[in-house]
Amino acid sequence: MLIRLVAARLGPHRPLLALLVLLQLVQVLASLTLPTLNAGVIDQGVLRGDTARVLSGGGLMLAVTVLQGAAAAAATYAGARIAMGVARDLRSAAFRRVQDFSARETGRFGTASLITRTTNDVQQIQTFAVLLLTMLVPAPLLCVGGLAMALDQDAPLFLVLLLYVPLMTGAVGAVVLRMRPLFRGMQRRVDHVNRLLREQITGIRVVRAFVRDRHEQRRFAAANAELRDVGLRAGRLQAVMFPIVLVVWELATVGIVLVGAHRLDSGALQPGALIAFLGYLLQISMSVMMVLFLLMHMPRAEVSAERVRELLDTTPSVTPPADPRTPAGDPGRLDFAGVGFRYPGAEEPVLTDIALSARPGRTTAVIGSTGSGKSTLLGLVPRLYDTTGGRVTLGGTDVRDLDPALLARTVGFVPQKPYLFSGTVASNLRYGKPDATDEELWHALEVAQAADFVKKLEAGLDAPVTQGGGNLSGGQRQRLAIARVLVARPRIYLFDDSFSALDNATDARLRAALAEETAGATVVIVAQRVSTIRDADRIVVLDHGRVVGSGAHPELLAHNPTYQEIVRSQLTNASEKEAAA
Repeated sequence: MLIRLVAARLGPHRPLLALLVLLQLVQVLASLTLPTLNAGVIDQGVLRGDTARVLSGGGLMLAVTVLQGAAAAAATYAGARIAMGVARDLRSAAFRRVQDFSARETGRFGTASLITRTTNDVQQIQTFAVLLLTMLVPAPLLCVGGLAMALDQDAPLFLVLLLYVPLMTGAVGAVVLRMRPLFRGMQRRVDHVNRLLREQITGIRVVRAFVRDRHEQRRFAAANAELRDVGLRAGRLQAVMFPIVLVVWELATVGIVLVGAHRLDSGALQPGALIAFLGYLLQISMSVMMVLFLLMHMPRAEVSAERVRELLDTTPSVTPPADPRTPAGDPGRLDFAGVGFRYPGAEEPVLTDIALSARPGRTTAVIGSTGSGKSTLLGLVPRLYDTTGGRVTLGGTDVRDLDPALLARTVGFVPQKPYLFSGTVASNLRYGKPDATDEELWHALEVAQAADFVKKLEAGLDAPVTQGGGNLSGGQRQRLAIARVLVARPRIYLFDDSFSALDNATDARLRAALAEETAGATVVIVAQRVSTIRDADRIVVLDHGRVVGSGAHPELLAHNPTYQEIVRSQLTNASEKEAAA
């Protein structure tokens, strides 16, 4: 899988790949020529006292060495450039696939694992690709060429090499087989460390509020120790490889010297040929070391390739339509027709047979107890999930048949947990409308009751915002998220409990301003507080994923037991509860 994954992305780099192979051929031929040239200098120059032959042979060897070095450097550069391109394409493909995931696939992998697969796993593949491209051609050519040249020098000594190569291959292969499961465990533990680190950084306030610093330190230390232990076991195996190679190489050298000494004594072998033979043994050993170094990185890279391949092969549950359509009627007309939703493997559905409508110029509110399916219901409209039963339509057209870009422009969604990107206040507000003017931004901030605190910031619209809006309060983040949607001016506004962090006075002002700003649009509000939605044109009551009531606040308060219970649970004193009863 690893080789296929890398080879599949070599297409755009074919010209550079061809140059790489050519450079490596030059490098190998130069390397194989040097021992033979050296043998000629010794036998025909040094032993005969021919200084001219030594100088000419030495000059030729110097020229070949320079050529070899230049070809090797250029080949390394080309191989590294190709490997970087392959890694870039893999990261891009992984990022695009994650962007296509629905909340279901994101939850299945987990944020920490997705980050590890897109960064660390791709980095492991990149490291292996560099080694593969810079060693794949020279290593086998050096080994085969070295054996052929050694055979040409002396056949009896060649028998020693025939014992050396399989012995080396078997010893290294036994170690490599034991490394693969260790590297698989290492990548899983990297996931775990990333997950804990993300949790602890994100939840640092909760950790400190409950004085659980020591507990979290112990959790992280345990995960870190597990990763260290697996890394040490893999490192020990890697450390064993080099001594094995050196021991086998030294034994082969001793064997060649012993056999060569007898042949020198009998006159069947020239001193230069013996030195050349030892040079070819060194080259064969170097080729084996190249393969060894490649095999050391291969198990971990294979595990990483499997993880990246799993990510790329995952088909998103929410896919764009093959033939996108536009709404047949008014795109502000939102309808749920017999909608049901069930998570994969869940025993009970989250939503069952939901039927409701929302129209332009009217505010529809959804309320219910925790876990009743309110947020899931809203998530079906922008296709964070797809229904498992029934249809959600805009203007009479199923949202699954709409062009995703058109759906994004039509529906403005403010999630329960607003997220801001690192940048500035202005860059976050322009996220849905990049060409929005400063006047439009300030108008949206005024409506969202955020203009006052933005004006107090030293840089105003250019004030910095950290990742996730960590330098702002919860209420400020919610108001900026609402302003961001207002800047885009969609036809449908979805507010998923987007006022929960606001005090009652700010909540009231914001709802009044929103009512005027969104007078011609469709507004759907999910809320926990009755005070937030009591003035809605229509209130839908959910209980255990079913609609158990629908109507205006006075009507539901008079006749709907579930709504009455919600109202009573939010009243603050006995007289209010008696009045409601």
